[in-house]
Amino acid sequence: MLNEQISVKSFGEICPGKGSNTRTPYEHQRKAMEHLDLMNKSKSYSTLVVLPTGGGKTYTASLWLLKNAIDKGKKILWIAHRQMLLEQAAESFQKYAYAEVVPHISSFAFRIVSGSSSHDRTSDIKPKDNLLIVSKDSIGRNLNRLDSWLADEDEIYLIVDEAHHSTAKTYRKVIEYVKSKVPCVKLIGLTATPFRTAESEQGLLAKIYTDGIKDGQVVHNDIGIAYQIGLKELINRQILSNPTFESCYTEEKFGESLGVDAWKSIQNFDAIPDDIAEQMAESAERNKLIVERYRKNQEKYGQTIVFAVNVMHAIQLTALFKKAGIKADYIVSSIKDSVTGVTISSQENEQKIANYREGRLQVLINVNILTEGSDLPKTKTIFLARPTVSTILMTQMIGRALRGTKAGGTAEAYIVSFIDHWNEHIAWVNPESIFGGSNEFVDNTADRLKRDLRVIAISKIEEFASILDDSIDTSAIEKVPFIQRIPLGMYAFTYLEKDGMDLSHQVMVYDSTAEAYQNLMDALPSLFETFNATEEYLDDATLDKMEKTCRDSFFCGEMIPAYERKDVINILKYYAQYESAPQFYTFEDVDKNKLDVSKIAQHIWDEDMGERKKAEYIDSIWESNDDNMLRLFFGRKLYFLRQLDVECMKISHPGIYEDAGPDVKFGTRALEDLPLSEIGKYKPELEKELRDQAFEKSKNENGEYCCAICGMADKSKVWFQVDHITPMNNGGKSVPENLQILCRQCNGTKGDK
Repeated sequence: MLNEQISVKSFGEICPGKGSNTRTPYEHQRKAMEHLDLMNKSKSYSTLVVLPTGGGKTYTASLWLLKNAIDKGKKILWIAHRQMLLEQAAESFQKYAYAEVVPHISSFAFRIVSGSSSHDRTSDIKPKDNLLIVSKDSIGRNLNRLDSWLADEDEIYLIVDEAHHSTAKTYRKVIEYVKSKVPCVKLIGLTATPFRTAESEQGLLAKIYTDGIKDGQVVHNDIGIAYQIGLKELINRQILSNPTFESCYTEEKFGESLGVDAWKSIQNFDAIPDDIAEQMAESAERNKLIVERYRKNQEKYGQTIVFAVNVMHAIQLTALFKKAGIKADYIVSSIKDSVTGVTISSQENEQKIANYREGRLQVLINVNILTEGSDLPKTKTIFLARPTVSTILMTQMIGRALRGTKAGGTAEAYIVSFIDHWNEHIAWVNPESIFGGSNEFVDNTADRLKRDLRVIAISKIEEFASILDDSIDTSAIEKVPFIQRIPLGMYAFTYLEKDGMDLSHQVMVYDSTAEAYQNLMDALPSLFETFNATEEYLDDATLDKMEKTCRDSFFCGEMIPAYERKDVINILKYYAQYESAPQFYTFEDVDKNKLDVSKIAQHIWDEDMGERKKAEYIDSIWESNDDNMLRLFFGRKLYFLRQLDVECMKISHPGIYEDAGPDVKFGTRALEDLPLSEIGKYKPELEKELRDQAFEKSKNENGEYCCAICGMADKSKVWFQVDHITPMNNGGKSVPENLQILCRQCNGTKGDK
């Protein structure tokens, strides 16, 4: 039995088809290949091909490589960070290898290598492999396994999929290794993320990709783009649909007390824990909201795909859609579901998909089956009834509705997100971020304003919801002038986890935290140097220590809204991979004054409105205020009304936030008898003042901070820690004369003693 041979898809030989490829390249794909032809006249080069989501970058690259590399006997090393991307690349080469493209060969060998049990290992790589499709971490840990494969090669094609990640350390290590082994490396990066042309925003990417096409000529040591086309252009050409994003806020709260394992399951594997998935699936109000949203907009939404949480959710939603008179069905994996016992064969799924394709179904509900590979061009709308932390999965879900009329699809597409309350701040992907955040897709002020308001609104959900919850003390945030609770901008970035999961983050920056974040960004190189943090993936203990240093150096003092510890950790994870600070995007198009609820409250007070007049006034501004800015910002009218009540109360009862509360007599201790971190809990500004004074008095004549023991000097605070000269357990006080600055090593040595 152990000698029995079975068929596997991880390696094999591809024999070109005798017929013709039925897929004809679009104009932008032909242009991209023509530009690569020009680039290919150079012996070596490194360039980018930028095609947006739905633009067919894998198809374009594989078709060109078949003709220019495979047919000429040149080897290809294709690198990506996800198993799914590797398989998509292999499938594309298999699907489009026709004799008309590769007329000079009878076959070629391919191999997929990753940590997946369904793929080969690096030890399986053979010198005769023509096409090697590998995960960046598998090959990054075993670079010497490429030696025999690269031996005697004078030219190789190196492809980096999702090339905006290629500035990560492992990618750079692989690229440099291949260049050290082969004289002529032709490096092509594929990405849907627009390459920024401002010099200040090019960063490491511009150092990797140095060759491009400008005015029909190959240029070197410039912005390395062989070809780029934007979303707007593909939409104008009717190849892609014009996407409209809608947010539908539910009343549901999930994951309020997630354990560490559950949180990691979501963040690292995009897997919602079973108990929470069950809550979501069985939420009658949430399910009713999903069905009603479609029922009221049937004509606008047209054929719709709903991405459900699990099998039970798909079954329940299907029943509700049918009850509402809407032709709907669901498809699930052919593997038996352990919870429901439901098994649907692939043949049944195909029949249901055919019914949907032919218009006999209006709604098709599924659990992550229709993420890629299914040809359903008439899909006009996507309902995101399950959240995801994966940008790849989000791209595939919304991609089901992006086929334009020239591609047999629809002119308009609707992406409807059902947004719940998650009190653990899970970094769910915002579907609009798939389109590059602030790239050229959003090309006018009105569109930018709407996008920014939706992004801000999602970030404020928990704050608004907590003010509705009487069990939570929100007096500190309520005391802050409302205009200061509107963010100035955000740091938006994506990094990779060890398993290849790509996580997107948006860190909101307020008046209270803007200076601290800027100081952190300036200090990142020194911070990583002082911790000797050189690994691409930092362990939790190191991240915790680094975050504490950031807190003590930059974020002490009163900040309301406060910084989030997790935001700093995510920034550290990003820097560990890319060695550059994330990009800051300003919300300059948002006129904060138009969202200032305190001004609305003041107007109500000045006009001495009665309850009826007040209600009419509120309804009027909620319905018509500046293209519904208030509705975009708050999402729910209930949130707006609660904020307005708070601001009205501040005016009618000015001292309400100074109330002493219950008369409890606690014991007392002098502030000077507390550690600095404890002082910060009571008097954050005093803690900041004491730390600043200690640093200030340690400066030498060159303006550098100096360690009081070894004399080490540097201009960055992150090298040092504030220390008590006489330890507190020996009677020392937290007073300026007992505070000094020590470098991290001296402070550790002193602590050991």
